[in-house]
Amino acid sequence: MNQAVILVSGGMDSCVTAAIARSYGYQLLFLHLNYGQRTEKRELKAFRDLAEYYDVVEGNQLVVSIEHLAKIGGSSLTDDRIPVTKANLENTAIPTSYVPFRNAHILSIAVSWAETVGAERIFIGAVYEDSSGYPDCRPEYYEAFNEVIRLGTARGEIRIETPIIHMSKEAIILKGAELGAPLHLTWSCYQNEDMACGVCDSCALRLRGFQKAGMEDPIPYLTRPDYQ
Repeated sequence: MNQAVILVSGGMDSCVTAAIARSYGYQLLFLHLNYGQRTEKRELKAFRDLAEYYDVVEGNQLVVSIEHLAKIGGSSLTDDRIPVTKANLENTAIPTSYVPFRNAHILSIAVSWAETVGAERIFIGAVYEDSSGYPDCRPEYYEAFNEVIRLGTARGEIRIETPIIHMSKEAIILKGAELGAPLHLTWSCYQNEDMACGVCDSCALRLRGFQKAGMEDPIPYLTRPDYQ
C-alpha cells in the first residue's frame, strides 16, 4: 500500500483531507506541527483523537515543534499581544491570524519525512475560495512548491495534493459526512481550548459551513451566531 503524509492540525479541513486520502487507498502517516499557537494543547488532542480514529499507529505519527514562529511573531495566533479579531466574513484583507510563511515551514518538514519513508504524496487541507485570505493557501503556491520539491529532492517524485482547495466549507462538511469523517473530534477555534468562541474567523467559517449544509456542528461553542 502506498503511503501518504497527511498534515493534521486537528481541524475540520485536515480531518476531511485525511478521509479523502484514505478513500484513495493510501496508508496514512499523520504529521502535526506545534508552531506556538494559542490552542496547541487542544489541537494536539484532536490530532491524537483523529489518529486513533483512523488507526494511525504511533510509529506513523510525527509531532514536530517549530515554536520559533512564536518568537518571530507577527500573528494573533502566536503573539498574545495581538488580539484575535472578531470575524468579518466580508473582509478581503489578510487577517491578523496569518502566520508569516507558516506553510512553507510545515511543508518542508513533510517533504523531509516523506522522502525518508518513501511516501510519494503529501496531503494538506488548504482551502482557497472559502479561506480567510491566507497567501499560502493559493493554488499557485502549491504548484510552485511542487516544483521546488521536484528540483530539491533526490528523486523528485513527491507531490503535494490539495483535494479541498477549491471547495467551500459547506462542501467540505458534506464531503466529510459522505466519507464518515469524525468532525466531532476536530477543533477549529483560534483562541479557546474548552469551548469554541464562535466569533473568530475560523469559528465563523466553520459555523457558516454547517449552517449552509443544514447540519449541527457537533463541537461545543460559547455562542453560535447565525452567519448565513
